[in-house]
Amino acid sequence: MDFGAFGGIGLGVAGAMIGTGLVVWGAAKGIGNIGGNAVEAIARQPEAKGSIGTNMIIAAALIEGVALISLLVIGTSAVGKLPAPADLLKAQADTAHVAPK
Repeated sequence: MDFGAFGGIGLGVAGAMIGTGLVVWGAAKGIGNIGGNAVEAIARQPEAKGSIGTNMIIAAALIEGVALISLLVIGTSAVGKLPAPADLLKAQADTAHVAPK
């Protein structure tokens, strides 16, 4: 499969978007599970409300930290790999007059 001069870049961007979506979805699901289980635990043992709430916030903060680091890694992985807009326009102009195979 031939993607041309810069056609494969779209696949890289799509991969980064899919990765970003999976990171955000995983973090949201994890924090939702923590919150739901904390509510159930507090309903069973109301006297442990303070320690359950503290542990819930610590766990949610750790999940958010991992998600933020993952998003930074995904975002910075493309730095320096994407071509300049002028290069894209030049490649498009060069291939515009070529007949398809």
